[in-house]
Amino acid sequence: MRITEIVRAVATEVTDAKPNKPQLRGLHHATIKRNLTVALVLSAVSVVAVKLLYNDRRKANYAEFYKNYDAEAAFERMRKAGLFQSAQADD
Repeated sequence: MRITEIVRAVATEVTDAKPNKPQLRGLHHATIKRNLTVALVLSAVSVVAVKLLYNDRRKANYAEFYKNYDAEAAFERMRKAGLFQSAQADD
């Protein structure tokens, strides 16, 4: 008889248990708050990634190029090739 009493007690607990109600009040506000947080974090991560992976490398490449760049030699090379209308090419 002991087992039947336990089965009845469990059965009454299961039937008396009410399902949890969904959160309806303030659901939109909570969803917007979560979405804004995720958007801000992802945008900050993407800004840092673009700066580190693209801009810093590009700046370093420009700095390396202009470290050894001679504008006068480049002008003379283009002038001799005849690329300018105002400067005569030396043959």
